Amino acid sequence: MSTRILPAVGDADAVRSLTTLIGQLPDAEPLAPVTDSTQLVDTLSRLAAESLDELPEVVVVHERIGPVPALELIREVALRFPAVGVVLVTSDASPGLFQAAMDHGARGLAALPLSYEELASRVQAVAQWSAGVRRHLGAGGDPVPGAGGTVVTVSGAKGGVGATLTAVQLALAAQTSGRATALVDMDLQTGDVASYLDVQFRRSVVDLAAINDISPRVLADAVFRHDSGLALLLAPAEGERGEEVTDRAARHIVAALRSRYEVVVVDCGAQLGGAGAAAVETADRALLVTTPDVIAVRGAKRTVRMWDRLQIRKAEETTVVVNRHTRSTEIQPPLIARITGTAVAATTVPAHFKELQGVVDAGRVHELEAKSTVKQAMWALAGELGLVRAPQTGHKGGRPRGDRGAAGFRRRRDGTG
Repeated sequence: MSTRILPAVGDADAVRSLTTLIGQLPDAEPLAPVTDSTQLVDTLSRLAAESLDELPEVVVVHERIGPVPALELIREVALRFPAVGVVLVTSDASPGLFQAAMDHGARGLAALPLSYEELASRVQAVAQWSAGVRRHLGAGGDPVPGAGGTVVTVSGAKGGVGATLTAVQLALAAQTSGRATALVDMDLQTGDVASYLDVQFRRSVVDLAAINDISPRVLADAVFRHDSGLALLLAPAEGERGEEVTDRAARHIVAALRSRYEVVVVDCGAQLGGAGAAAVETADRALLVTTPDVIAVRGAKRTVRMWDRLQIRKAEETTVVVNRHTRSTEIQPPLIARITGTAVAATTVPAHFKELQGVVDAGRVHELEAKSTVKQAMWALAGELGLVRAPQTGHKGGRPRGDRGAAGFRRRRDGTG
């Protein structure tokens, strides 16, 4: 699926250089440039009157557009056409202007003189964001082609809070419900997805890091097809190789997976690197897993603030998942919401490690029993997040109608039932 890009540039020389560069971007469909703010708004209004699908995914606004100043124009576009992502092209790439552009509604900023890599990265990220908005508005077209898949990242407030187990179970729930699902281990140095699912596979996410155009065949060669049906893209066996996966590579990899799968679950671990940050920034939903104890909740608050400072994710765009929850603990979900400033998932995961110990030690968490309250809660969370497709059927190896983990996805707030 191509990305329609509308340049808004007033200077003739800038028009030529920008349109030439846009034409070189992969899967780009450059539209005829507009030369002033009035023409841009009129063009978008005309396309919107036909259909939301007719609007370009990305508008590239040059700083010298007129007569309305660039920032004011961006604000108007963001307010009137919320499904269109705007990239500001400017010679002033200072933090102050960057913040002002974001405040006015821009989704990205590219510095002059333009480089291919920077423009490609910004356009890709904004196009993915635009596709996500259109899906929420109910006009996204087919769910799988192009940038249509749903991407969910799962991060840990600290090590050991259960982020990987959560990611695995969310992916299993989506796959079992009939949605083509990929599970990515972006915890590049210490990822354990392979261990949790008893997988030994020589290829990893690193094999895609240096590839600019990830074709379906190249992607298929790097992905391991698990017995559960999940497509696995694993972390490298040699942790030091994780440095080869840059933020730009991570964006390309996630975009390639998004174009091939209906659901992409990314385990980002508890340590923030460039690749994980890129995944969190471009995700449709960003989950942050914590346990209801002081140290973990402090870690969650610290992570949320760091994401906000680095402009990766705003607190209100993050969902905290409470793992190992009990009624007796003093720290309950409403308090966590107030401390972190985030939304907290209505579904909490109970503290029943005995249910997990056998399958975790054996590396067979996909065989967790259907009657497990932990599994029921995590699959209910998948339902809450919209990752599952109804009607549901029993998962492989389970009972066709009695598997409450696969059917119903009941919310379990405290593990009772």
